[in-house]
Amino acid sequence: MERIAEFFKVSEKQFNRAEYENIILPKRATAGSAGYDFYAPYDFTLEPNEEIIIDTGIRAKINDGWVLVILPRSGSGFKYGVRLANTAGVIDADYFNADNEGHIKIKLVGGTKTYSVKAGDAFAQGIFLPFGITVDDNCNELRTGGFGSTDKK
Repeated sequence: MERIAEFFKVSEKQFNRAEYENIILPKRATAGSAGYDFYAPYDFTLEPNEEIIIDTGIRAKINDGWVLVILPRSGSGFKYGVRLANTAGVIDADYFNADNEGHIKIKLVGGTKTYSVKAGDAFAQGIFLPFGITVDDNCNELRTGGFGSTDKK
């Protein structure tokens, strides 16, 4: 298996919450798992149709040609109807160097039942995928901003 990324904590200043010591780097539950579980650094409860942004305190250094896709865990979607506000989060390799240190934040939308998560519980997953570009691609722009910054040209 090719090793193409590494997880880190963002700085305490960037996290800007008291629970910094609770941050757990994502990891796979089993050797056959594709997804890296993201763990809640603090307790939260999500009511049906409510939205919440979770500061994970995590950043990912990713090799060129790869992307990290953030998805809900299967059980939270299946049992509670919880979903990501943007359907799937796309973490580009150059996000690591953004002004916000590449801080991965996950916005969840409540589903059919109240969804409660304790600090240390897995609540989302990330999967690394390769990607390609078109033969006529000549993009050479560099990222500086965080969320939604690449369409601000």
